[in-house]
Amino acid sequence: MFLYVLLRVTVVVLAMIVLGLVVVVGTDRLRRSRRDVRRRMRTIAPTAVVLIAVLLTNSVARRVVPDSSHIVGIRATFGVDATWWIYELEGGFLPWLQSFETTALTAYFSFVYVYGYVFLLVFPALAYLALPDTRPVRELLAAYSLNYALGLLCYVLVIAYGPRNVMPELVDALMYDTYPRYQHLTRQVNRNTNVLPSLHTSLAVTVALVAYRTREAYPLWYPIAAVLGLSVAVSTMYLGIHWAIDVVAGVVLAAVSVALAARLVGRLPGELAGRLPEGLADRLPSGERPER
Repeated sequence: MFLYVLLRVTVVVLAMIVLGLVVVVGTDRLRRSRRDVRRRMRTIAPTAVVLIAVLLTNSVARRVVPDSSHIVGIRATFGVDATWWIYELEGGFLPWLQSFETTALTAYFSFVYVYGYVFLLVFPALAYLALPDTRPVRELLAAYSLNYALGLLCYVLVIAYGPRNVMPELVDALMYDTYPRYQHLTRQVNRNTNVLPSLHTSLAVTVALVAYRTREAYPLWYPIAAVLGLSVAVSTMYLGIHWAIDVVAGVVLAAVSVALAARLVGRLPGELAGRLPEGLADRLPSGERPER
């Protein structure tokens, strides 16, 4: 069942990406970008390697952290159990939000949580790779790395169970009850105590913030990213997966990650290689010129 769901998600997201590349990037720009794709790939390679290393570390840590004696010791000394603090602060917000439940809303937010989220993360990396200047794609990948690294640190130091674990009689697992097949996919990455911050929210908002910064290059992408990012954030609460405080923390993490990425990218290897030949930048359309 896991392989079936994974294949289904892959096919749907690929179709969305192809449509996005044609509509947002345009066939003319895609054809032009093929001439310079090797240089761009070499330029972003260091940032991509860092992201891959962070993802591998995160994948291992999510399985080791809950049972590691060292992590248990760190949590006992420095950690915070925030579950009941969140519960007392939020009260009945999630049950109230789920009171608006309809079949159409559940279908939409379930689609956004699974398919829209993956599309939101993958598409901009490919779209920015089609730009002559590689800084946007390097900032995006660096922001992804920071989200995962800082998020993992929060998961080590903060114990917080999701709303469905704390009040199952009040909060329904709408997506899993309606589409139980998605459990085979999400259980590979989700843990009951890894809810603060919401990485779904932080990464979705990260994409929206970077889309705002690059709106001159892709004016159509910013409103799409903003709507999808907001929908992902709401979906985590509507589906009963995250508390509202997790979502707020995710927004803060996204803002910090994007700001740090913008400052760090200029100091990472490949900055000089990513610059365009002198004089070429001034001949590009305004939306494709690199930041000074």
